[in-house]
Amino acid sequence: MPSSPPRGILVVDKPLGPSSHAVVAAARKALGTRKVGHAGTLDPAAGGVLVLGVGAGTRLLGYLAGDDKEYVSTFVLGIGTVTDDAQGEVTTAPGADVDRVSLTSVMSRWTGDILQRPSSVSAIKLDGRRAYDLVRSGEKVDLPVRPVRVSAFDLLEMKQETQDGIPVTTARVRVVGSAGTYVRALARDVAADLGTVGHVRELRRVRSGGFAESDAVAPELITPAELLTLADAARRSMAWVEVPASRVELIGHGVRIPWPEGAPESEHVALLHEERLLAIARCRDGHAAYAAVLAD
Repeated sequence: MPSSPPRGILVVDKPLGPSSHAVVAAARKALGTRKVGHAGTLDPAAGGVLVLGVGAGTRLLGYLAGDDKEYVSTFVLGIGTVTDDAQGEVTTAPGADVDRVSLTSVMSRWTGDILQRPSSVSAIKLDGRRAYDLVRSGEKVDLPVRPVRVSAFDLLEMKQETQDGIPVTTARVRVVGSAGTYVRALARDVAADLGTVGHVRELRRVRSGGFAESDAVAPELITPAELLTLADAARRSMAWVEVPASRVELIGHGVRIPWPEGAPESEHVALLHEERLLAIARCRDGHAAYAAVLAD
């Protein structure tokens, strides 16, 4: 009897250099399946927690991608680049000597519900084309501002340094932001409010929703044993409720069951039975309306 294809959630510690797509390709090869996707892209120059869905786990990615994410980053204030990170060409380098009081005051303005203009060199699409492709082809890109929430923006350490002969201020920061928050844009905007320019030197994602660095495995160590079950992933990432054994077969056949008592009615809920994720559903007219049925 053939073995069942792998399914679950895989948390990878993406190294600096490869793209998120390259990490997905490595997982496909290691697990022997083409059905692998990721939630929340990391740029090649960024490392850390990258959440992958494998097999039926890809059906969870749309729910995981919207989770908040936590980063640790180093800002360089006094040097601006075209990409707002260290990989881009320097646009201007006036230098900067910023004090802690001024920096923390400006950071507080970029905390909470804010309007942010994403970096022009990003994966956002304009008329079907990626913004970074437009920039590389010589076109001027002006992305519209959009609302994001920065729930934490903490200064961990700051120094006065010299970079390429230019006096700069570096700031190591912690950022917790909603999906779609660009840390590079925060570096640019904080610097602008301080009367200078800035970019990100280093960026590491230390948490994505319910998945942390401690859950992550290096790409070269990926094996089926590293997969988290769909039930475990759902418990970490979304509202969930346990349903009785009498409902399992009905859910598997897509039969609408009465909405489980105690489950929130205003959001998607994972329906679990023991260690199985049966479905993701919302309440509609007092019954479960299935967004995805994952029962075997």
